[in-house]
Amino acid sequence: QVQLVESGGGLVQAGGSLRLSCAASGGRFSSYAMDWFRQAPGKEREFVAAISGYGRSTHYPDSVKGRFTISRDNAKNMVYLQMNSLKPEDTAIYYCAANLAYISTPLPGNVDYWGQGTAVTVSS
Repeated sequence: QVQLVESGGGLVQAGGSLRLSCAASGGRFSSYAMDWFRQAPGKEREFVAAISGYGRSTHYPDSVKGRFTISRDNAKNMVYLQMNSLKPEDTAIYYCAANLAYISTPLPGNVDYWGQGTAVTVSS
């Protein structure tokens, strides 16, 4: 069983930056690919970023490519999401997720473990 705890959300103006963190416990961290998803009010949960177990592979949807960067520190059991040039449409609850297999574009149904989420609000 893997436990995931996100932090770092908050309120930021458009064009600003935030760094989300996710602390993992309860498993061999490097065995898991890690993802970030987000869910805006009234919308489905969507994929934001993925990173393989040792960080050699990453993938992003076009909506965040070039603005968001996922990284991980296996020594600290941490995964991060650096978000730059934030837009109001980035407003959502952001969820950390762990998968036993790396999938470049995972769906919510592919996720093995979820965090509780952290809220990000981008004001215009």
